[in-house]
Formats: sequence, structure tokens, C-alpha cells
Amino acid sequence: MVELEDLPGVGPATAVKLKESGYSSLEALAVASSKELATAVDIGETTAQKIIQAAREQLEIGYSTALEFYDVRKAVGRITTGSQQLDSILGGGVETNAITEFYGPFRSGKTQLCHELCIKVQLPPENGGLSAAALYIDSEGTFRPERLVQMMEHEDLEIDSTLQNIVYARAYNSDHQMLLVEEAPSIVKEKNIQLVIVDALTSYFRSEYTGRGTLAERQQKLNKHLHQLLRLAEVHNLAVVVANQVMARPDMFFGDPTAPVGGHIVAHACTTRVYLRKSKGERRIARVIDSPCLPEAEAVFVIKEEGIGDA
Repeated sequence: MVELEDLPGVGPATAVKLKESGYSSLEALAVASSKELATAVDIGETTAQKIIQAAREQLEIGYSTALEFYDVRKAVGRITTGSQQLDSILGGGVETNAITEFYGPFRSGKTQLCHELCIKVQLPPENGGLSAAALYIDSEGTFRPERLVQMMEHEDLEIDSTLQNIVYARAYNSDHQMLLVEEAPSIVKEKNIQLVIVDALTSYFRSEYTGRGTLAERQQKLNKHLHQLLRLAEVHNLAVVVANQVMARPDMFFGDPTAPVGGHIVAHACTTRVYLRKSKGERRIARVIDSPCLPEAEAVFVIKEEGIGDA
């Protein structure tokens, strides 16, 4: 197996810097940009480009046939949401190697779904899980282990070990949120993490960048953050789930005036987008709004004490 030190231009000191900066594998190097790598490791851009190219050659990254890519796609895993109807419109559950966005108004079920997925990912594949751990980045202070314990009481899982398999971090501003994602690769590898959750994605970006004068800077920063998450998903074949806030559009006179925060930047970066809204009682309605391979469809699910289920 080729190690970082085996790449041309990478000595022991550079290898240490690479690992400290989160580039601990050939996959992480292969998808990096030369400018980004040069800044992180304090080397020239030409040297950084040579290192990246060497990593790509080792992994044979380049053109391939659709048949070869089809074989690669067979390695994509899926995590059950707890609702068969919701799983059905998602093509079998939340997929790895992608970003799935759940957006909707308050009390639509976004955080409840995030909690549920933290448990479901730990189940064996035959039960809809990946036998893996989860990483939860909380920007709104809504993560509750007590809620997880409630949900676990209805699964055949040991409480302490299940909670141990959920790595939690509280983000305190947008820069901190981005830093937590930058530091995630080493934790992902160490803890066998197959699910990364950011709840909520745009909360800090929305509050810290107000007015039209800061819009360009906000969107540029948000774009970088989303591509960090997408790279994490693709390099480690894990599922990234982001919960997103919504805003009301006063210029909409007909139809639903609710729109997700983040505009086109979020729309283009997320692989699958699901709109959640509250219905009667504990019922929630989920609608697939955008996906490269799923049709627009709706599902009804419920939120009970034991978690997410079918109506």
C-alpha cells in the first residue's frame, strides 16, 4: 500500500504537516486543490500540484466508462429513516457518497430525523443501517441525548455503547462550523463514521451576514463549506445530511411562499433536497424536490416517542 511518504515531494516533515491538516490519505489529496493544499501545508503551489497529481495517478483517477462507474456506484450504502414510505421516495433511504438536505419550517421534523439517523446508521445492513458511527455538528443547540435514549428503548441497542458511537460538536459561529468539518476526516477514519450531520447548515451564515452588502461574501463562504462536506462524502463514501432553515418570500402571491435559505449555492451543492412540512397531529409530509435520479414524490410519516415511523 502506498503511503503519503512514498509520493514524490513528500518527505517525513511534509507528511506530518499533511496529516495534521487533515490530508491523511491519498483520496483526500487527490480531491484537493493546489492553492488550498499549498496554504494548509505551507509549500509552493507547484509542489502541491505535483503531490496531488501523484496521488491521482496512484488512485487511477481520470476518465472511466459508464459501466466502470456503475460498478463504483454499487458500493453506495443507504440508511433507513425509520419510515418505509420516506425510504421509498429516497430510493431506499439516505444514501452515502452524497449530501441530502432536509429543509422546512420549525416543527417540521428536521432535527427529529437527524436524531433518528444517528441511531439507524448503527444498525446492521440487514436492518437498514451501516454498522457504523455518526458525527453530529450542532449549530442551534437542539441536540438532545435524552431524545436518543427514548428512541433507543425501542431498538435492540445498548444505550451507553450507542451514545458512545455518536460524536458530537457544538458550533459557535460559521468559522467554527467550517473548522469542525475541516477537522472531521481524522475523526471519520478513527471512529468508523458513515454519517455526518450538520443541524442547521445556514443558521450562522444567515445571522452573521446580513444585508445585500455581505451577500457575496456569505455565499462564497457557504459554497466553500458545502464543497468541504461534499468532498468528505465522496472521499469516505459516507452520508452527509444537512438540515436547513427556510424563509418566507413576500413576492409570492400564489402557492407556498416558503423557500430554503442559501439560494442557488445550496441548491447546486446538495445531491438530494427534501422539503418537510407539518400536517395534522404528529404527521409530517416529505417531498423530494430535487435529485439526479429520483422523481418528485411525497411521503407521509409520523414522529412518535419511539421515533420516526409510518402514518
